Amino acid sequence: MSRSSLTRFLSGPFIFFTIIMMIKSSLAWIVIFDDIPVWKPLLTELPLIWIGFCLIEWFAAKRRMWIYLAMNLLLSGIFFAAIMYYKYYGVIVNYHALAQVNQVTSVKSSMFSLLDPYYLFIFADVLIIGGILIRRRIKLGSTERPNRIPLERRARRRVASVILTLSMILCMLNIYPNRASMSELTQAEQMGILGYEAYTILDRPDKPVPIAHIDQTDIDQLKQTTELPAIVEKGAANGRNVIMLQLESFQNFLIGLEVDGQEITPNLNQLARQSLYFPNFYQQVGQGNTSDAEFVVNTSFYTPPNGAATTVYADKALPSLPKLMSANGYQTATFHTNDVRFWNRDQIYKALGFDQYYDIDYFGTQDSIAFSASDEVLYSKTLDKLESMQSSGDPFYAHINSMSAHHPYTLPKNKVKLTLPERYKDTLPGDYLISQYYADEAVGQLIAGLKERGLWENSLFVLYGDHLGLPIYSLDRDDEVLMKELYGREYTSADMINIPLIISAPGVTPSVQLEQIGGQVDILPTIAGLTGVSLKDQLHFGQDLLHEGGNLLPERYYLPSGSVLNDASLFIPAKGYGDGTHYSLADAGRQDEGQQQMNVPSEDTTKISGDEEFPTIATPNNSVVPSSRFITKEQYDRALDLAHLSNSYLSQLPDRKATQ
Repeated sequence: MSRSSLTRFLSGPFIFFTIIMMIKSSLAWIVIFDDIPVWKPLLTELPLIWIGFCLIEWFAAKRRMWIYLAMNLLLSGIFFAAIMYYKYYGVIVNYHALAQVNQVTSVKSSMFSLLDPYYLFIFADVLIIGGILIRRRIKLGSTERPNRIPLERRARRRVASVILTLSMILCMLNIYPNRASMSELTQAEQMGILGYEAYTILDRPDKPVPIAHIDQTDIDQLKQTTELPAIVEKGAANGRNVIMLQLESFQNFLIGLEVDGQEITPNLNQLARQSLYFPNFYQQVGQGNTSDAEFVVNTSFYTPPNGAATTVYADKALPSLPKLMSANGYQTATFHTNDVRFWNRDQIYKALGFDQYYDIDYFGTQDSIAFSASDEVLYSKTLDKLESMQSSGDPFYAHINSMSAHHPYTLPKNKVKLTLPERYKDTLPGDYLISQYYADEAVGQLIAGLKERGLWENSLFVLYGDHLGLPIYSLDRDDEVLMKELYGREYTSADMINIPLIISAPGVTPSVQLEQIGGQVDILPTIAGLTGVSLKDQLHFGQDLLHEGGNLLPERYYLPSGSVLNDASLFIPAKGYGDGTHYSLADAGRQDEGQQQMNVPSEDTTKISGDEEFPTIATPNNSVVPSSRFITKEQYDRALDLAHLSNSYLSQLPDRKATQ
């Protein structure tokens, strides 16, 4: 290879487009990763970019500039998707998320609200270069302007081969050692965003545990729950209707919240005071968000490692709450104002075994908010159906999904009933509070309607949030200041996934706030316990929150894979357990204040019981913290096993059509 050949090669489109792509990759890294060294994107992104460009040099005899531009557009799209997906979900997009593309058009207002204008500069050069190429082609006709000193194709290939070989070696060094990292963010940071995308395409899922080897005893041993004093006797709500209300984007901090003396959720505040209220309750959704919440609470299984549960598991013969209640003489129905085909609900509702579903065809589009009819219309028309179901004489199970308080929380002017201080105007937290004030008002109308129609007194009413409403990664600096004001401290990851659970059965449930931790997977067994329905033959991963303590909750989305909660702490892994971060749930902040992470020795699996004094471990800043507050290595491994067992079982269930 001559020096002149190398010089001419490097002065061509190869280096020109390399510089452009490095600028774009650096933009993506600035948005997604914290405190990155300047050289990191260069070391991790450049090899895969060069592999693509070298292939162009090898195989493209003509129209190389157009092919380079097409490659530029493809890579730009990947970086742009990574930015937007991270801003909403807090994780790195991968090819599995492509299954959701048809859903994006339905939530385009949410996507646009997260779009900072400068993100669009990532495509500016494509338009400019494309325009120049078109103009030149028009000017010169079908001929291309020859290089002054053309570089012979064989010489070009020799240079490209050397660069391609070096790039492939660097790719392997970036990807191979980081395959075992639990956190997708850590993988993407070590492999590069493009390297991570390539890895997820080639990666294969873990081998499932044979379904014959999975039973409730295995799950109970992994969960290691403890018995709680009976607050409500099992079966105390036997024979009552079950009405479950899933509130859109509703986080727990709203309960009891006042802003300048104004209650944000007065109706729910009153309901919480008069019911069983669980403030330490957490979401467990996946890529499907709201639809995944519907899946988890109706099955007591976890979401899949990739994809939305409503698409991954929709063809399976699922054990579920609707089927369980139907077997015990209940009518079942679900209510959602959107098109039932959204998130494949028409199929998942069949898999869950609901007798009836009511969607946009029933609710219409009048008084529309977000996607379809308002919460007021939802509740009014649902009440008509519930009254009709009750008149049949058999109890019913009804699952209701609210939608009006959907991101980006833009209500019609005639629905805005809350006046906030000027500092909240045109902010995400301000719009969120206004939307949830409206949602609370509508819930008050629903409860009043249930009482007026004689449905309240003989029903078990269960209310919970479907998922977070204010992702940390979507907040700008002004938003962060407002969130600190609302919480009285920094807004954390634990706060973000904290949703409320309220359970009310007049004459059965006492008015008490219960501090035990719970997750959406626990709703099914808790309802079964209250209604006296047996779970003897129903596999489930949750626990009865009124009779079992010592919870362990794997988290799969919005936080890196491997994240887990116990009664006192949230653990978020990096490469694994040893370099992860522990957060105390007592104040939802870092236990090791002022430090970037807490490294807890993996051998620290001390078990505490009774009134024994807590052992302690040293933190990086030499303070002393009770080790019992943190997730141990043994608990972490058990949580991973639980998530793997859930997916193993569900993936091997028979096709529901074959069982019909």
